[in-house]
Amino acid sequence: MSLVHHELCFGCGRTNLFGLLMELERVGEGLVTGRGFVKQDHQGAIRGTAHDGIVAAALSEAMSVACGAEMRAISIEVRFEASVPIGEFLEVEAQVLDLPDGPLQASATASVRDRPVAGARGAYERAT
Repeated sequence: MSLVHHELCFGCGRTNLFGLLMELERVGEGLVTGRGFVKQDHQGAIRGTAHDGIVAAALSEAMSVACGAEMRAISIEVRFEASVPIGEFLEVEAQVLDLPDGPLQASATASVRDRPVAGARGAYERAT
């Protein structure tokens, strides 16, 4: 069953036609996997590839869902390893890290056709 914040969420919403329409599912405690389709509307400076912000949004979305539906990012750090072509599925995996005290910490990876394209770490807190 796909996890959704709400229907208009840019990351996972089903009715946001410009969004990522990500399909995320919980596969363990604090662990989610899923994918989103990179559309023509998601292009960045290099024709035919996704904007880096789109990739970062997908990673943040997955980490947020792993931490809990009511959580929001307070910081994220993203490493880009390769460009993401338009017209491909961006596969993501995110997990909550077991660190003591403070905001929840999470990490995520993204790949296209089993090729790593980006990774991230983030801190999340309950939205107010």
